[in-house]
Amino acid sequence: MPKAPQYPVPALEKGLDILEALASAAVPLSLADLASLLSRSSSELFRMLNCLEVRGYITRDEVSAKYALTLRLYSLAHAHSVTEKLLRAARRPMQALTEKYRESCHLSVLEHDRLVVVEQQESPERVRLSIEVGAVFDPAATASGRLLLAVLPADQRDPVLAASDTAGKLSAKARTEFLKSMGPVAESGLSTAESETIEGVRDVAVLVGNPTLGITAALAVTRLLRRGAPGDEAKLVTGMRAAAAEITKTLGLGPLS
Repeated sequence: MPKAPQYPVPALEKGLDILEALASAAVPLSLADLASLLSRSSSELFRMLNCLEVRGYITRDEVSAKYALTLRLYSLAHAHSVTEKLLRAARRPMQALTEKYRESCHLSVLEHDRLVVVEQQESPERVRLSIEVGAVFDPAATASGRLLLAVLPADQRDPVLAASDTAGKLSAKARTEFLKSMGPVAESGLSTAESETIEGVRDVAVLVGNPTLGITAALAVTRLLRRGAPGDEAKLVTGMRAAAAEITKTLGLGPLS
């Protein structure tokens, strides 16, 4: 994705710096705190803070005079559904991925205790695999589902596994191994597996979104292992990660700078 041209807008950048600093802080910040953190003078920030307060984006404690975010940004962010924004951000990167690697791809999210496919792009090849939008799976039985389970906090993962038929059939030892495997998957943001349902098919899934913010999806390719075709998966994974990063960036879910 080409970078947007840069046209500096100092006043806007100053306001965004303040909002991002307050969002990153564990406690309210004073004018002096913000000036030190942003390497700006107090006089530079005072008017901007006043404007943000009047517009309802921040609030100032009457006793301590420290500033904190209100829920106005949260309200604006939730004016449209997360899934709608995800689909809008994903379509172009998914199309480009499919055209370059000639593989169908799909996007899935966890919905309560099930994995739901919310978008897919078909390969331009005449013989191809595709996963129907709206298809529902047991998350413990798919590469995408295991990836999304891996990045969940344990208290959120446990109820999903409790409702999973696949997880319920595991022996105590197998369940321990299953949970142990979550660590490397979460760390790498990558989950791969031979298809549990179709022989000669391999699933590859990479993470989209930001687990810290609780918004994640899995971008997956279900590969037909064609006879005589090169088996190098590394290039495909690189392309998938680039597409996932573009989707995440478009959603504004990257780490705060």
